Amino acid sequence: MCYLRHVSYHRGMTTPDELTFTDRMAHFYAREYGFPPVAGRVLGYLLICRPPQQTIAELSEALLASRSAITGAVTLLAGHRVVRRSRSAGQRVDHVTLDPRALDPTGFASATYQEQAALAREALELLEDGPSERRSMLEEGAAFYDFLAERMPALLSEWHVQRDTLRRRP
Repeated sequence: MCYLRHVSYHRGMTTPDELTFTDRMAHFYAREYGFPPVAGRVLGYLLICRPPQQTIAELSEALLASRSAITGAVTLLAGHRVVRRSRSAGQRVDHVTLDPRALDPTGFASATYQEQAALAREALELLEDGPSERRSMLEEGAAFYDFLAERMPALLSEWHVQRDTLRRRP
């Protein structure tokens, strides 16, 4: 992060703390989801920037990245329904903001885990009979995905109760 020392900051520019935060988001999303670091930086910045809508040029300037890198990151994040790109009538530039659907609990879909369990069982059928390390991994994987498929609906219900409580707070 030595580039922070070479940038002069004035009102309206990204602060060193903000850039540090966006870098931490970049590292997390790269490590956990395989996102390019710039995508994590864009996401991190959109969480904290003012105004919450930014143009590609504004994101590029704030994050010290090329417009093409920002455009690619926005396209990736929009594909994952994390950000939304919009343009008002008469405007010549898109604005990027967080997508409210980003918190949709898609990871709770039991059908996804059921499909993963089925794929593990299909792989088991293709392996030769007899014990093996891969066979043990696939058996454990199928059992794990079955477990998740069974538990996710209950966790989603619990989350809805907790979320509704949060939303009722003043």
